[in-house]
Amino acid sequence: MKRIHYLLLVLAVVAAVSCRKHRRYFPALQPEPVRFVRFDSAFLAIRPDSAEQDIRLLYERFPSFMPVFVEDLLGMPSDDTAALVTAVQGFLGDTLYGFAETNKREQELFADLSDIERQTSLAFARIRYLYPDWETPELYLFVSGFQSAVYFTEDGLAIGADMYLGSDYPYYRQVVYQYQLQTMRKECIPVDVVSAWLFSHIPYTGVKNRLLDQMMYRGKVMYLLSCLFDKLPGYEVMGYTKEQWDWCVYHERAIWHRMMDKRDLFRTEQRVLSSYLNDGPFTSEISQESPGRVGTWIGWRIVESYMAHNDTVSLTSLMEQDDAQLILETSFYKP
Repeated sequence: MKRIHYLLLVLAVVAAVSCRKHRRYFPALQPEPVRFVRFDSAFLAIRPDSAEQDIRLLYERFPSFMPVFVEDLLGMPSDDTAALVTAVQGFLGDTLYGFAETNKREQELFADLSDIERQTSLAFARIRYLYPDWETPELYLFVSGFQSAVYFTEDGLAIGADMYLGSDYPYYRQVVYQYQLQTMRKECIPVDVVSAWLFSHIPYTGVKNRLLDQMMYRGKVMYLLSCLFDKLPGYEVMGYTKEQWDWCVYHERAIWHRMMDKRDLFRTEQRVLSSYLNDGPFTSEISQESPGRVGTWIGWRIVESYMAHNDTVSLTSLMEQDDAQLILETSFYKP
């Protein structure tokens, strides 16, 4: 019984901290209306016997996105209609690579976007509160033939919905690595969309390119992302499994001491930076049991400590602070 009471107390404290973090940065806001343009449904509605006519209608309905889809994503010239018709007919009817089955699955899974749009709308309302001059992006949903999850367009972002059909979708094992499956779920789309938008609008401004500077940059953006999605657990924001997150928490002190002992914070070699920051099956500088991007995770933890010890610092001021050494020293980070 004591153990249950202790667990309830811990959960209450965690909930209270989350609520305080939310109230600290954002007032009650009306969600910024965000709707995904359903290019996927329009494209998949092309009929084999009228493909040329249907394709011409897509150019009329989606004058800005259709050329991007054809030229950049399909890699075909817009003016070669005959080749495009042949390619589209082949893609829609394909069974060898599973595209026909995948397209059907995509339409079933994405019939309802209400939850995705709700989360994305609230996140962009909070972004608009922090950055009133930022434009809310135009968001498109499309099918990519397993080529692209998030693609930047001139006025926004396009989401390859066929890259979010579930971690257990069988065809994924033929086209991606095991460690990538965790984020190939429909519920990952809001975080992926907002994360891409943040990293594109908050550029790296550090003068040096040490691991420390890159960790603080990524840690700041991850902290902001966690505030925008304050109802999500940290591992979902990070794109980890719960087991990966728990591994980092359990080994946090050992990770930090290893980084300090090796003086990796001040390294600038691309190999070291890639190991700590890039996605992968593990972080080779730490352990083969670790998840990838441990440097980003530690950077986020340091920024959390920094904000906890500097409660007058706003989110926008945090984003503008490019002195990584100052953040580290005034974070009093001691795992």
